[in-house]
Amino acid sequence: MRQRILTAIVLGIVLVGVLLYAPPVAVRALFGLFVVGGAWEWAAFAGCTQRYARLGFVLLIALLSVAGRALIDNGVFGYEALLRVAVCWWVLALLWLLIAPQRVNHLAAGVAALIALAPTWISLTHIVETWPRGSQWALFILVLALAAVTGADFAGRAFGRTKLAPQVSPGKTWEGVAGGLALAALAAFAGAHWFAQPVGPFMGLCLLAAGLSVVGDLTESMFKRAAGVKDSGHLFPGHGGVLDRIDSTLAATPLMVLGLMLLGAGT
Repeated sequence: MRQRILTAIVLGIVLVGVLLYAPPVAVRALFGLFVVGGAWEWAAFAGCTQRYARLGFVLLIALLSVAGRALIDNGVFGYEALLRVAVCWWVLALLWLLIAPQRVNHLAAGVAALIALAPTWISLTHIVETWPRGSQWALFILVLALAAVTGADFAGRAFGRTKLAPQVSPGKTWEGVAGGLALAALAAFAGAHWFAQPVGPFMGLCLLAAGLSVVGDLTESMFKRAAGVKDSGHLFPGHGGVLDRIDSTLAATPLMVLGLMLLGAGT
């Protein structure tokens, strides 16, 4: 646990420092590193076991992410449309988890990587560079996802009894989900006052995003189970791989950003 906490503190300091004090290019690079690391680990789910195949998979995700951002910046493709596609994917992922979590193939896993990783990088870099207080908004989205994960972790360890999805992730419990939503609600309440947002709608949006973050966690678990691995990687001591740290954020970000746009937060 000590190693886990120390790693989280270091990551937190780096994220806060880059988001609040570094130029936009550094933000693009930092989030890009997470996407590249996530793509490298996700390549195993897509059946890319050889080094060159994994490198090719990573390059494809990176190029499509950059190209997608360029298309949006030049008005070729709508930013809101991208977010809607990403949110639809996570709703489909929820149905996948509910109906057929054992039916996973390499092609579906590979397509899922693109829809999960690219929109998150595009979303976070876009709001940092174009929204008023964009860096703070991006940091809040990350904090919200972290709150949901942290609350679920501690509540699950302390009170977890009822299994959430035993076929996918036997360690996850409904008590953990409740703890995650409770801590996310506290973060949402603080965020509503910090950003001067209407408390009711804002907290509702945050809780929906926190709930969807659980789908992100379970979806990665589903892919890991199909690939026969426990952790997606071992980059972060006490935490596992990159995907083990960002899976919840991948699911929460598109919905959160889309909802904030509807609330007028990005104007």
